[in-house]
Amino acid sequence: MATTRVIGLDIGSSCVRAAELEFGNGGPAGKTPPTLVRFGQVALPLGAVRDGEVVQPETVSSALRQLWAQAKFESKDVVIGVGNQRVIVRELDLPWMPLAQLKASLPFQVSELLPMSTDDALLDYFPTAEYDGPQGRTVHGMLVAAQRDTVNANVIAVEGAGLRPRMVDLNAFALHRALARGELATSTAALVDIGATITTVVISAQGSPRLVRSLPTGGQNVTAAVASALGISGPEAEIVKREIGIGFAVGADRADAAEAISTVVRALVESVRNTFVYYSSNNPAAGIDVCVLTGGGSHLPGLGQYLSSASRLPVTLGDPLAGLRSAKTVQRDSLNGHESFIALPVGLAYGVAA
Repeated sequence: MATTRVIGLDIGSSCVRAAELEFGNGGPAGKTPPTLVRFGQVALPLGAVRDGEVVQPETVSSALRQLWAQAKFESKDVVIGVGNQRVIVRELDLPWMPLAQLKASLPFQVSELLPMSTDDALLDYFPTAEYDGPQGRTVHGMLVAAQRDTVNANVIAVEGAGLRPRMVDLNAFALHRALARGELATSTAALVDIGATITTVVISAQGSPRLVRSLPTGGQNVTAAVASALGISGPEAEIVKREIGIGFAVGADRADAAEAISTVVRALVESVRNTFVYYSSNNPAAGIDVCVLTGGGSHLPGLGQYLSSASRLPVTLGDPLAGLRSAKTVQRDSLNGHESFIALPVGLAYGVAA
């Protein structure tokens, strides 16, 4: 039986993570469940990656070399993701044509829709449906436009570690592929990945991404607010943040820290809720059924209940490893309770094997 191994690499603001998946004959849609062969992560110093963009390539390259040495990945071919405020994702209808031809035509079809020159952008298109419109056969899908220098900065850091980026994918689509399986593929689900400084929201309807939004706030912003309020270091603030959580009663000695946490989380949750409201108002017959959280920031105690109360939706932690087998090279027990951390690298690996 033919097999394919793919390594998905997530370059986050606080960590680099990589997951190697093995797919049997038929790829992700085949009868044989994919196997997690290897997983690893290495922390990054604060500031090496800012708002989803590498700003210290040498530092990131060094962390990637360390990651490859520790996890013992055998291949240097990787799929990397991008996703921040400089990546635009919007729904777009286009006249039908073969996909390769449609993608080649994007610079001519979308130049007036973007706040940037198409010469400075990397463009892609993700078709989700077809229909017969007034002008004939029409494709409905999502346009992705990324600032070229944003992508280049990440590619340079990856190549500096001796790795070979074979594909650049949108983090939001990777998140969707990692989670919108099983029951979530037949419902309308809000997928929310709370990273260190970026929160990605994807609305998935019956297994197809319908809305993508990137919010410039994450768990590190909460930590920074606590550090500022108490005049303590970042690592100390991280501990305090986890101890206090959100929505719990605290003593007077921790009131300032609790207020700092609440201020940042309240604004983030409101932005997430507004995204849900926007989708629901444009799709009145297809309300959101469930919210699924992933990312390090999602583990703040009380956050799930807080978001559930604000959105009036059931909220659960996502498990990108559900339905996957684990090889003997993976210490599966060490991932228990941390499955949601690896949604992006797993989803990136799914993309190139699709």
